Amino acid sequence: MAEQQITNSTTSTYSTADRLKSQIIQFGAILDRGQSYNPTSGSFYADRMAAAKTKIEELVTSSKASAIPASLQDMEGEWELVLTTVPHGIFRSSPFFLAIQEAYATVGEIDKANLFFKLHELQTCSWGISKIGRVAQRINATEGVLSSEFDTALFSLTTVPILGWGKLLPTFGGCVVTISNASMNASEPGLLNLEVDYTTAKPVDGLSGLGEFIWNKKVPVGRIWKYLPWNKGRSAACKLYCRYVDGEMRIMEDIDGEYFVYVRPVCPRT
Repeated sequence: MAEQQITNSTTSTYSTADRLKSQIIQFGAILDRGQSYNPTSGSFYADRMAAAKTKIEELVTSSKASAIPASLQDMEGEWELVLTTVPHGIFRSSPFFLAIQEAYATVGEIDKANLFFKLHELQTCSWGISKIGRVAQRINATEGVLSSEFDTALFSLTTVPILGWGKLLPTFGGCVVTISNASMNASEPGLLNLEVDYTTAKPVDGLSGLGEFIWNKKVPVGRIWKYLPWNKGRSAACKLYCRYVDGEMRIMEDIDGEYFVYVRPVCPRT
């Protein structure tokens, strides 16, 4: 009886939105931000991912238009990814990969984009070659810029148990940063337009880097993109739809109907 009273008290304290947000964050922890379910490996955890997506859609539906942003100012600041429903890698939150997805979709070959993401994941994550850490975004409404960041540790788990338990190679890496121009149109609430400008890298405290020669070097992705034959002169552009935002959580949807859930960081990175 006491347990039931506590449950009822807790239920009455929290709103529907608070309850759904808490459940979504819990799914993010259970599913390792979405990495635990991978169709390449098998269908295990598919039910949990489906349940997580249902909770996201419940929150979006229950909030309706009141939580859809009309401008970049409504999404200003730093956000960290806690859950995504996309298959084949949480790195897909980067506008660089979103632009690849949209380029293939434009010519009606979205299946090739999914194959690209699958192969990229297999090449970078197999045998402990790469492990993705913090994934985040910073939105500067004044400058109209979205900075996408993800930390990557290379050779973090390179060992062969049969031969011994020591690591074969040292761990090193850094933070990969993609800078994009960002804009919203007041006539289309929630629609975020992005165009990739450049990609760079910066060190991560406590993680050995590749060397000073690589930090802050800008790769002009936006300028190169148009000359790649399969892009046919198109810019490195993509779009996302913000389906929900408040002071704590932001939910984005890509052109395939998959979600990226961000929250305000407990420990902001300066």
